[in-house]
Amino acid sequence: MAHGVLLPLFELLIKLFLILALVKKGSSGITSTFTRSQWQSFDIPLDHKVFAIPNGYNAPQQVHITQGDYDGKAVIISWVAADEPGPSKVQYGTSEKQYKFSADSTVTNYTFYSYKSGYIHHCLVDGLEYETKYYYKIGAGASSREFWFQTPPKIDADSPFTFGIIGDLGQTYNSLSTLEHYMQSGGQTVLFVGDLSYADRYQYNDVGIRWDSWGRFIERSAAYQPWIWSAGNHEIEYMPDVGEVLPFKSYLHRFSTPYLASKSNNPLWYAIRRASAHIVVLSSYSPHVKYTPQWQWLRDELKRVDRKKTPWLIILMHVPIYNSNQAHFMEGESMRAVFERWFVCYRVDFIFAGHVHAYERSYRISNIRYNISSGDRYPVPEKSAPVYVTVGDGGNQEGLAGRFWDPQPDYSAFREASYGHSILEIKNRTHAFLHWHRNDDGQKVPADSVIFLNRHWASNLQRRRLKKNRLKARGEISF
Repeated sequence: MAHGVLLPLFELLIKLFLILALVKKGSSGITSTFTRSQWQSFDIPLDHKVFAIPNGYNAPQQVHITQGDYDGKAVIISWVAADEPGPSKVQYGTSEKQYKFSADSTVTNYTFYSYKSGYIHHCLVDGLEYETKYYYKIGAGASSREFWFQTPPKIDADSPFTFGIIGDLGQTYNSLSTLEHYMQSGGQTVLFVGDLSYADRYQYNDVGIRWDSWGRFIERSAAYQPWIWSAGNHEIEYMPDVGEVLPFKSYLHRFSTPYLASKSNNPLWYAIRRASAHIVVLSSYSPHVKYTPQWQWLRDELKRVDRKKTPWLIILMHVPIYNSNQAHFMEGESMRAVFERWFVCYRVDFIFAGHVHAYERSYRISNIRYNISSGDRYPVPEKSAPVYVTVGDGGNQEGLAGRFWDPQPDYSAFREASYGHSILEIKNRTHAFLHWHRNDDGQKVPADSVIFLNRHWASNLQRRRLKKNRLKARGEISF
């Protein structure tokens, strides 16, 4: 009987030992040999059902929500009315079809070449209760539409939460596979790392048309849970040949962010707190060298992080700082040179990026000792450094980035050129699980899974253990 119990326990210990050995060993990086065989990278036709316009005259479409404040007690609900401004009111409540409250939206529109957008609504709904399901209604009469969302748990070090991480999504059949697989994952909020619609790959009026189709495409998820936005290079849309020279024009009109709540002066960089996570969004394509507005804001925002309340510190950006793919290699070097020392000093847990159309996860490494005339020239292991994760594999029409540098650098733990998405499961103040799910020719397949210790609490726990050991050695405490 005892032997029957001990054998499974021994097998479990062996498996845990092997997992920890793989996580800690800095020279055991994996380059996956998986090869896709299906799912061509071209955009879904506009007459496909995933882009269907809702029934009814001027019915609200392209509905999506994002967090509306610093602490998760507000949402911004956005939608487009195609024909006329329509009602600017959101009705909402905690019971289905019983809307006791209402809030008013602001309305805007824009032109791009000769395309004229619909009427874009953004409505702040605040004063919400934590861990509560809210139902909301937009539009009027037979054209009205109803949705719901769930608010997060209160800000607390041990509040569990599950984030999805998606980047470079586009609107191909691979994009649809990624989105459908994410919706089965149990994720509660999407952290989006830039390059949304890839509408800039079209010309003239088709740019705006493909923004509209993408808004309808993501509605199946984004109308029901917040998507936290960051901008990529495909949102810049600098097209002087057609008279369009205002960067991020479509993106800034269509997607609202709670930047003022974090004392930012620009919607392209901001921060939120959600459950046990403090999330910082940076703009790879805005000035970020010393003394610029983004640099000054990040310096101040990192000082505001309270690891006793939000132990998990996460940063989103589009261009990866560490990347062993030949595509976009070292494009993040300017941001690394400016910010990496802060990332190590503040013990950032994860930095998620996109841009490279592949998946890659690093070990905890830094290159802060390097300078142009002396010091280490290569990244070295650093316990206080973040894990860098590239998730630029959502499914866009440009295809995958399959050419990695060989040999695999010591800082690279796992890499694969496949479409997919990541899931970050925060369990408590000390532990989180990171998973990457490959779209294996249409099927969701877990391909990379790692358990992580929180940088702040892990270091504090180690210090407390050392202090106890010293006191015990001196005979000042007993056990």
